[in-house]
Amino acid sequence: MSVPRADGLGPARSSSAQALPQWLSQNEPGLPPCERSGRRLRTTFLDRTLAEGSDLLRRALSAQDVATRDGLLQRRDPRAKLLGLFVLLLAVALVHDLRTLAAAHLLVLGAALASRVPVRSFLARIWLAVPAFTAVAVLPATLSVVTPGEVLVPLWSWHGTAHGPTVQGLTVAARILLRATTSVSLATLVAVTTPWPRLLAALRSLGLPSMFVLVVGMAHRYLLLLLGSVIDLYQARRARTLTRRAGRRRSHDRQARRFLAASTGVLFGRAHRMSEEVHQAMTARGYRGDVPLPATCRVAGRDVAALFAVAAVAAALLIGDRALGS
Repeated sequence: MSVPRADGLGPARSSSAQALPQWLSQNEPGLPPCERSGRRLRTTFLDRTLAEGSDLLRRALSAQDVATRDGLLQRRDPRAKLLGLFVLLLAVALVHDLRTLAAAHLLVLGAALASRVPVRSFLARIWLAVPAFTAVAVLPATLSVVTPGEVLVPLWSWHGTAHGPTVQGLTVAARILLRATTSVSLATLVAVTTPWPRLLAALRSLGLPSMFVLVVGMAHRYLLLLLGSVIDLYQARRARTLTRRAGRRRSHDRQARRFLAASTGVLFGRAHRMSEEVHQAMTARGYRGDVPLPATCRVAGRDVAALFAVAAVAAALLIGDRALGS
């Protein structure tokens, strides 16, 4: 059934029988086809700085999200966790066998799984940062000129003696690397499973000076604020940058580095002004040298049992290391 059109030019089709207009189904001759050109634009120094800064903020915020989950370590008192951390760090520092250190690292990973910590991001945070800094210090210890022993791969010769990495040097480097990684994993696990205010309160209740706790707490908070200021500066710079062609990417990188050097002074000025404003605000609210922290929970019997379990694990590591080393 047809109905008359509103313009009087003839009958119109009903709404159920309408089709797409012809002009909508035609190809636009002036538009290029949507396909990949095969050239990938390299990210600039400015873009990488933005991405890494944003990722740092995201990881700092996600750490507090992990601390609120219902896991094994989240249910323990912060004071018990700090005491257990000290005991385990001491045990890890005293063991020497690589198998014992590997077992200790596996125990840390098991505790992370029981605490519902994302293991992939946890391992990425530890194994991408710690070995990079530790390898710089332990790399010379692998050479025969520092650690004499059986040369594994001769690299050069001096007066008829072959020199290069030794088996003993590689063992020492692996021991230092694994010990540092396990220690940092323990500290990181306690930090990500404890809310920051409760962790500071636990440090204060264990006898640390109030000024030390205050400085640590304010540094943690205002470093994130300063990082946010840096990201704002970079975003404003990128929003005003128009040289994005491939031929000018190297020049754009140089301009970004010059901008970074120039913005360092601006960042220091903002930090100084922020410190004065924060101190004035604290003084106006009654600050006299001590900041009240939230009271920690009462130590329960399960926390004491957890401390005994940690002491037993530390003793087992020491005994096992002595047995394997004999």
